[in-house]
Amino acid sequence: MDNAIEVADLVVSRGGKRVLHGINCTVKPGTVTGLLGPSGSGKTTFMRAVVGVQKIESGEVRVLGEPAGSPALRPKLGYVTQAPSIYADLTVRENARYFASLYGIGSKEADQSVVDVGLGEAAGQLVNTLSGGQRARASLACALVSKPSMLVLDEPTVGQDPVLRHELWQRFHALAEAGTTLLVSSHGMDEAGRCDRLLLSREGLLIADDTPDGVRRKTGTQDLEQAFLQMILEREARQTAEVA
Repeated sequence: MDNAIEVADLVVSRGGKRVLHGINCTVKPGTVTGLLGPSGSGKTTFMRAVVGVQKIESGEVRVLGEPAGSPALRPKLGYVTQAPSIYADLTVRENARYFASLYGIGSKEADQSVVDVGLGEAAGQLVNTLSGGQRARASLACALVSKPSMLVLDEPTVGQDPVLRHELWQRFHALAEAGTTLLVSSHGMDEAGRCDRLLLSREGLLIADDTPDGVRRKTGTQDLEQAFLQMILEREARQTAEVA
């Protein structure tokens, strides 16, 4: 498979407002691709389209060779939303074991997924007693139990301390090296350098689709946040010139 994700001319409107304006991109298998941009730039809508739970106006999205949302993709795709999608009245361990049972996976593997996200000591805690960062990691553990071919993670490191963020990114790259494709969103450019490839979004458009080093070369700066700002300013200057 040449591409794990293929997006062609993707247009999405929500509430009568255009959110994505003809997005085109591809994501290679076994890579960590960062979807970065400010809040309101369309990142979550794009991810929902990839997962297949977002109604699209036009265009095409294919995932692992299938149309997004196809039943065949369900056991192959893990999705972690910004809001934890697990049961608050169950423990972390019980949640992981429940989701594992849906795939015919045993308790041992479920318990290991909890350890892998750094929640081994909190495995017996009810989810409603966890911090926001811990709940996000519990959701990730539940997404990992099926060993999906693709993980779509919507801001998974928000609320995590620097050590845990570092450990999570190590885990993401270990998964990619084992063949999993990861699409990870963030509004913090400090995480851009941790990705194999970057999709930089603003106002429903992709303003860059490149490696971190490629972005640095094109903008002549090592600071990726500064590079993103420079791309925005250059784009706005071109648009102003075209109108004039």
